[in-house]
Amino acid sequence: MSFPLCASSVQILKFLPLHSPISRKWENCRLKTGIFYSLNNYSRNCKKISLQLNCCSKMGSNGESKLVWIWTENKQVMTTAVERGWNTFIFDVNSKELAKDWSSIALINPMYAKDGALLDPENRSVASLLEISSPQQLDLMLLTDLSENTVIHLLDWQVIPAENIIAAFQGNDKRILAVAETFIEAQNFLEALEHGLGGVVLKVQDVDPVLKLKEYLDRKNEARNCLTLIKATINQVLMAGMGDRVCVDLCSLMKPGEGLLVGSFARGLFLVHSECLETDYIASRPFRVNAGPVHAYVAVPGGKTCYLSELKAGKEVLVVDQNGQQRTAIVGRVKIETRPLVLVEAKGSDQSSYSILLQNAETVGFVSPYGGHGCKRTPIPVTSLKVGDEVLLRVQGGARHTGIEIQEFIVEK
Repeated sequence: MSFPLCASSVQILKFLPLHSPISRKWENCRLKTGIFYSLNNYSRNCKKISLQLNCCSKMGSNGESKLVWIWTENKQVMTTAVERGWNTFIFDVNSKELAKDWSSIALINPMYAKDGALLDPENRSVASLLEISSPQQLDLMLLTDLSENTVIHLLDWQVIPAENIIAAFQGNDKRILAVAETFIEAQNFLEALEHGLGGVVLKVQDVDPVLKLKEYLDRKNEARNCLTLIKATINQVLMAGMGDRVCVDLCSLMKPGEGLLVGSFARGLFLVHSECLETDYIASRPFRVNAGPVHAYVAVPGGKTCYLSELKAGKEVLVVDQNGQQRTAIVGRVKIETRPLVLVEAKGSDQSSYSILLQNAETVGFVSPYGGHGCKRTPIPVTSLKVGDEVLLRVQGGARHTGIEIQEFIVEK
């Protein structure tokens, strides 16, 4: 899956009194955050509030923005959420004093849960609130003409109902959010059937789920940004003897032009092609990258690197294509075996030197910066690599501490 470029990680509804001076002042007016707000008419005898987005957090492949609302009575959770850009909070109807107290120290948008609805401070409905505890209730909900914004609380089971809701309401303008009491629940709701629900209501009393959800959404937002890949010219190819190399098997399929960013130095990572192509001697393995020896760096989410030897089932890596489009993938298995290695050195346009070791095998190769048959960039096997060939490379800062780029003096050779 690829994600389009976007500047923000999450969008938040901001509810204003419908006829207040503030709402009239800001109606159809661009705010500093880049979000536009508009006020719609009554629908089904209920005033609804919608928003127009200038810049969306497009997490799913359908480009839908995701909402995050917080339901808590913990002040530390509130401040943590506000610091991360989430300011829509849900309170029980008898907690108006708490909402008033928090409003005096932070800019928040309070809503109150009462009788199957979420109400704004002027007692107007801005969303429905439904509890689902059985398949029969779910079926009834799917047949109901829901309000524009609907929050569901799935009491006994979650993943299958979320999938059913997404399938039933895909293609229309209904915004369905689900109550999540852990980060894992929130992640399930945002990823169900690939597209995910329209958002989550994080109902928690500690900050850990808030921090994890923000980190998760930031990683998804990062995956929408293209990486810059440069051309590097091969200047040396040498047989290096035996070594322990790492095959990385992913829980995702890769297509031609995709692979992992790997290198002996973090400052320059080569795009090593997957084994997705058929050969005369071995079947296609589109989930695998024969990535290099145990000491090599590999790119992982968050702008970080880790050693290939540190990868294991459940960890995430970055899959990158020849255009720099990136996505995250989960490691399903890692195989470390002793194999003959070849040392490859290349230079960039600034004559900086970069190197990588790979298994000497026909199924292991780099991505060429040039179009091949059908205008697709084809891999260059290391077994046929020669001086003067050009490959794709990711240049970045070389100094690292636990995989995080830092600013310090460093010499690597």
